[in-house]
Amino acid sequence: MTDDAPLIVDCDVHGKGVAAVVCRHLCTEKAVPLGFVENSDTPGDRQAWCDQCEAFFLEQGDLTEEFQAFNDMALVCEACYEIIRNKHAR
Repeated sequence: MTDDAPLIVDCDVHGKGVAAVVCRHLCTEKAVPLGFVENSDTPGDRQAWCDQCEAFFLEQGDLTEEFQAFNDMALVCEACYEIIRNKHAR
């Protein structure tokens, strides 16, 4: 595997796929859309968090320990990422 190779996760629903990163809020909230803020302009680099994480990040001004604890990032597969985006995008 090269440094350019994507990280692969084994999703319980979709099987093996390219990893994406989301905040834990987007994974656990099922009833209410939370907003969906993508954090990377790089194609294939899927990273997102909810509106509350965005506000916390802007308040902190950086990826502080407090922000990282609040965000509690989770790895998901690309297919789950798209489902999460469709659920939470406003």
